[in-house]
This record gives sequence, structure tokens and C-alpha cells, in this order.
Amino acid sequence: MSKKVVVIGGVAGGASTAARVRRLDEKAEIIMLEKGPHVSFSNCSLPFHLSGIVENSEKLLMMDPVQFKKKYNIDARVFQEVTHIDKVNKKVTIHNHATGETSDESYDVLVLSPGAKPIVPALPGIDATHVFTVRNVVDIERLQQYVSQDTIENIAVIGGGFIGVEVAENLRLANKNVALIEFAPQVMAPFDDDMVQIIHKEMLDKGIDLRVGDGLASIEDKTVTLQSGKQVKADAVVLAIGVRPDTTLAEDAGLDIGETGAIVVDGNYVTSDPSIYAVGDAIEVFHQILHKKTRLALAGPAQKQARAAADHMYGITNRHRGVIGSSSIQIFDYACATTGINERTAREAGMTVDSVYVISPDKVGLMPNSNPLHFKLIFEVPTGKIVGAQAIGKGNADKRIDVIATLISFGGTVDDLKDLELSYSPMYGTAKDVVNMAALVADNLLAGRFKQVHVSQTRELVESGAYIVDVREEAELKNGMLKGAHNIPLSQLRERMDEIPRDIPVYIHCRSAQRSYNATVALQGAGFTNVKNMAGSFLGTCLYEYFRDTTEGREPIVTNYNFK
Repeated sequence: MSKKVVVIGGVAGGASTAARVRRLDEKAEIIMLEKGPHVSFSNCSLPFHLSGIVENSEKLLMMDPVQFKKKYNIDARVFQEVTHIDKVNKKVTIHNHATGETSDESYDVLVLSPGAKPIVPALPGIDATHVFTVRNVVDIERLQQYVSQDTIENIAVIGGGFIGVEVAENLRLANKNVALIEFAPQVMAPFDDDMVQIIHKEMLDKGIDLRVGDGLASIEDKTVTLQSGKQVKADAVVLAIGVRPDTTLAEDAGLDIGETGAIVVDGNYVTSDPSIYAVGDAIEVFHQILHKKTRLALAGPAQKQARAAADHMYGITNRHRGVIGSSSIQIFDYACATTGINERTAREAGMTVDSVYVISPDKVGLMPNSNPLHFKLIFEVPTGKIVGAQAIGKGNADKRIDVIATLISFGGTVDDLKDLELSYSPMYGTAKDVVNMAALVADNLLAGRFKQVHVSQTRELVESGAYIVDVREEAELKNGMLKGAHNIPLSQLRERMDEIPRDIPVYIHCRSAQRSYNATVALQGAGFTNVKNMAGSFLGTCLYEYFRDTTEGREPIVTNYNFK
């Protein structure tokens, strides 16, 4: 006997669940209820509507309800908000926002895909008409219409997560004056401090007034006031502080809510009621690396959950392996991607980890569009098990992170990665890809073949008067160097080793840490026992230091920044 499946939520996970049920059962009665005006498989491209990259909202949609019915034979109903779930009688109460009428709909199987709702703090001015949140097509259209007015020039975006950064970027591309305000010390929390400074610089370079470490205190007519007391011009305000699971219906129905505040589901996405499934941003999932419950508001996992839930309705079981959290974002000229956990999270969880930061060409250097790719690999000590990675560059950062995501999913180690055979062409990469290079560096560290200091330690070394050797060639120094560093080019190192003290720690750097690694090994071979390579070297240091130097008026530790 065919099922009657009612799906609450007509975007992302909900729409994908409904479509999968139809593929499994042509005779099933499928009703999809969406309180908004549209149905869609994803809202991930919403912010691009603001800059004109997506010219109109119709391009944001996979299809309208009529198309859904024609293509999938799914009864997609918009403006239909479910207000109550009756588990005993297996029916839902629906309020029709278009007509104002209320009705009931029975179900054999119910699927919850309510998503997440924006966090809106109780602050003065938060309910003003020029304050917006971004969750769906309606929100983005309202914002787009408002900021298109000639009188709207200054916009404050509150929150530096994925949505906040994308909104800020696209408003800036639309030639608005944009201030991005983030309470935490950095934007984009999945990235570590040493990597996120590249993003900070890029946003600053592209004209965004980036304020970190300062939260929103109040909203006025033409300004916002920060917790520091500073004021920022704002004809419009976009709240992107974060989201929380929309569990209102689940709680009302008495479904179990987990320790993270999200809906509890089993490995097949069944809730505490065997007739009710839940998928997407509102559910609690298992973190494969941290081995604990977590929440993950990403479209990729939501669609996989949708398929697994629909399969289970028809006897196809799923073994949920857990999530690792892989994501990517374009921020102006840079592709930024991450997977697994960052170093900060690993240490907070009590894990013993180390990391390597490698700067390598994203393709063969002779190619005209070759650019540096900044890559960080986080691994467990002493096992070498990979737990995370971050990549930022103008090339294919996402491709490299996808490699690491695959390794993490299968318990891969540094040894697995260093020998991994990847495709090579001068147009797309190097014969020894940056991910292989990072694994080789990590393997050397684990084996104790050399020691390193991280780019975050460079300022302390310079300010303390540490003995630093710059092994770049003399012609490179005119573009900037670390203050107090001693220049002994790699090409002259073996003839000038007697200039380097043996009784104190010595720190070696070049432009990207590759030549300085060679110098470090050469010195060790000559009997030096206390030499360390400086990860990131001069390029990494310039990128790490620039944003804070610029915004805090801090004394630079370089004679001149050089980013080329």
C-alpha cells in the first residue's frame, strides 16, 4: 500500500526528501507544505541577488509549485504554515497565509525540514524598518528593494559568518559602503587565526570597513552603536549574527530535543516518533572527529539526509557515519575552503595536534595565472591522523580540501596523504601538489627531522631580538624584510655558516618557507642543533600581520609589506 507523505518545509532537505520519495514510489501521495512563496532545492545562492550576479529572484529557484507537480507529481503548496502536529491522530493543522483559512491534513509519514531561524538579539532599535535578516527569497528581495534606493549608501552587516560575509561582499560589489561588524576576534570561525588574516586583508583591500572584536549595542536611524561606544553609519542594517534550529513544531509535538537544542534523530533520521522523520538544519548529528553531538547547517549534508530518510521509509537502511563539516566560500578574489576541525577546536577538545602551513603555487609557476595557495593541515600527534585542513587562494582551494575531506572520512593519515597519487597538469596543479607537500612537511615534523615555529610566533621573536636568518637573495630585500633579521642568502649559506651562532636558538625564513627548510636541514647537517624553520616565512608573516597593524595602528615588524 502506498504511503501518504507530508513534508514540512519546501526548500533544501524538504524538497529533496519529497523528490526522493517520488523516485522510490510512483504511487505515493506527497504533499509538501512551505510557509513562504517559493519552493526550491537550495537557497544557498541568495546573497548573490544583491550584487546583480543573479539578476532576479526567479533564477534563485529550482522550480515553482506548478513545475514541481508536473515534473515530480508532488503537491507543493506555498503560503502553508503548519501550526500543530497531532501525533496520536497523525495529522497536522495548517494555516493558509494567502486565504487566512485553517485546515487539517492527515499523514502516514511526516517529514520535518523547518531549517534554522536567525538569531535576533533584544537590543534597542532591533525592530526598526531598516533592519533586515536573511533566511529566504522573500528576505533577500525585501533587502534588495530597500538598498536599491539612491538614498541608501551605508550598510552595516552584523555577523561575520558565511551569510554575513557573502551579504557584505555582494553589497560591496553593488557599490555600497559596507561595514562588517563581528563580535569575535575574527570572521569565518571555521578558519584558524593564522589563515583568516588573509581573508581579513582581502576584505579590507576591497573596501569593506571590517570591525572585529566589537559587538552591536544599539541601532539608531542612520547609525549603529557598537559595544565599544564607536558609531558606524548605517542607512540599513543586516543581521547575520547566527541561526538556531527551528524546533517550535517539534517541541510542541513532544519530540525529543537533544543537548545541542536540535531535534534528536537516529541513524535513519527517525525522530522519537517512528512516523516522523527530520532532516536539515534543525536536527542533531554526530561529529565524526569530535565524537559528540553537534549541529551542522550545510546544504550538502541536508540533501544526503533527505535521501537516507526517504530510503528508510521503503526499507533501505542507512549507516550514518557522522559529519566532518566541509565548506567553501568565494570572498572577492579568493576561494576559501575548510574541512574537519580547525586547530583551535582540536586543542579545546583536549586533542594533541600539530599543524603545518604551506604556501605553494596552485599550478606550475610558468603558467600566467599561477598564484600562491595557502594550505594548512591539522593532524594528531603522534598518530599522524588528519583531523582538518584549510585552504585559501585564487585557484582551486576547494579541490584540495575535497581531497582532505575524503581522507578524513576514511581515517587517513599523513602517510596516506604524502603518497596519494593525484592528477597533474601544469594548467591545474603541480607534480607535487600542495596537499602532498603539506603531508611531507608533517611527516618530517612527526619524525623529528626538523623543528618549526608558527607564523603566529613571528612577532614575539622579532620583538624579543631573536636571531633570525633571512635566506632570500639580496635583491629580494628591497621589497621588505623582518626588522633585525640577518641576511645570508641560501646560495651563500655554506660559505658563511661561521657567521651563525651555535649557542643560541636560530630561526630561518625565506619567502614561503621552502628555501628556509633547505637551509634548516643544511645547518643541521653541519652540526647546528637549535635551528627552526619559520612556517609561512615572509609572505605568511606579511599576510598575518597586515590587518591588525592597519586597524590597530600597531608598529609593523617588517620594513615593508610584500604580498607578491
